[in-house]
Amino acid sequence: MQRHLLVKTIVIVVTILVCIYGVIGLPKSKTELENNLAHNIRLGLDLKGGSHLILQVQVQDAVRTTADHAIDSIKSDLGKEAIDYSGIDRNDPTTIDQANSIQINIHGVAQGKTGQFRSLIAERFPQWTLTPVSATDYRMNLKPSELVDLKRRAVDQSIQTISNRVNSLGLTEPVVQQHGRADAEFEILVQLPGVDDPARVKDIIGQAAQLEVTSVAEGPFASQEQALAQKGGVLPLNTKLAFYQRGENGGQWFLVSRSPVVVGEDLRNARASQDEFRRWEADFTLSQDAAKRFERYTEANIGKQLAVILDNQIRSVATIQSKIGDSGRISNLSSEQEASDLALVMRSGSLPASIVYLQESSVGPSLGADSVREGIAAAIAGLLAVVIVMLVYYKRSGINAVLALILNTILLVAALSYFHATLTLPGIAGIILTIGMAVDSNVLIFERIREELRSGKGVVAAVDAGFGKAWWTIVDTHVTTIVSCLFLFLFGTGPVRGFAVTLVIGLLANVFTAVFVSKTIFDYELSGKTQMKPLSI
Repeated sequence: MQRHLLVKTIVIVVTILVCIYGVIGLPKSKTELENNLAHNIRLGLDLKGGSHLILQVQVQDAVRTTADHAIDSIKSDLGKEAIDYSGIDRNDPTTIDQANSIQINIHGVAQGKTGQFRSLIAERFPQWTLTPVSATDYRMNLKPSELVDLKRRAVDQSIQTISNRVNSLGLTEPVVQQHGRADAEFEILVQLPGVDDPARVKDIIGQAAQLEVTSVAEGPFASQEQALAQKGGVLPLNTKLAFYQRGENGGQWFLVSRSPVVVGEDLRNARASQDEFRRWEADFTLSQDAAKRFERYTEANIGKQLAVILDNQIRSVATIQSKIGDSGRISNLSSEQEASDLALVMRSGSLPASIVYLQESSVGPSLGADSVREGIAAAIAGLLAVVIVMLVYYKRSGINAVLALILNTILLVAALSYFHATLTLPGIAGIILTIGMAVDSNVLIFERIREELRSGKGVVAAVDAGFGKAWWTIVDTHVTTIVSCLFLFLFGTGPVRGFAVTLVIGLLANVFTAVFVSKTIFDYELSGKTQMKPLSI
């Protein structure tokens, strides 16, 4: 008996020490204690303050991009099949409402090749509907099911990309999810607790970060007009003009290829670094396939120039000195912050479409501090009221319940710290509800013990029977509540999920404290007594 009690005591003491360490660490001063508490107990947007953003994905951009890729593929396939045509173009939907009207127009298809042309489109572009306009002209429209899927994927990819960028900033439990309003079409909700510089975060979120490493055909030119004048006003096939900013007062124009050697999807990693002159740059590493392609290209084009283009603006131009393997860099960046932000955006991928900020609001830290104080005051008031009732109604056994209750609260707070969970106002409500559930478990046990004592059983037998019979009742009540919390977590939004998580952790802690810890305290009180006195309950 004594040996079992010793083992149980060691388990309880170790658990308490681990919990306390998880909350406050090993502070050497009051300041360090406060810092540890602030770091380990993470507060949500409603408590800490921060930014609340609602974005709208401009899905028409993704639709236009899809149409452009289809046009490039059609041109290539028609050329391979020797099918003559006079031109291919598309309309230009500029709003979300116009996205469904995307249309590709194919003009002047050779009449002798119409059957071959229709077969090619049907085979290689099944997501498009081909409609004849005349004997030589055709119209292609994206199928409705494909349009719905394309727009959904644009929103999902935007959420994933924004999440990657926001998480890389080290923010505490940011929320990035599709907005739940009924009339919220293609909208994303972003909540950033404790953001000191929302303008910087908005800038990082909004960057498209479309990376291209492409060959330089000619340049530099002093102006766009000079470049066009030298080409007779018409650029060579498969080329475009790109601007290279050089300092604050001006820049240069280069004629570059439209077919990049490397694109953003080929990136494996990117990071900020410094060159031999301690100037900041962003280094990037390519995937295995892209590295082989880049290596073949640079080996065959030594002495020629390459341009690194980000969001249609040249960030650096370099001459190929030797064969280049799986890495590259964007140099001449102004600061560590710019290099870090650029690397972050490159790592997290490209947004499939531009975004528009529909709403931005800030929750001040003073509101968060008031909420914390009021929540803590409510929890303490409820806890004191419960303690007084338990001590008055259950006498000395009430002390047992109070100790288990305090340990239950410590376990819950420590679990939130170890799991890096965020405490919100609904989370505080979950803690208060957990206190009520813990008291309920102790009431079940104590009333069972009273029933056994009334039936004439001895004190030890009554305690054992009370805990044994109350055990399955406690399990049943806790399991049903945990199942309810599971549904709240699966179908709820951020605050509702926080409430569910907090309540589940509290319920699991309650099983440990109400049964294991409370029973151990009773065993200590009853062990080693030669003459058993009536139980104070």
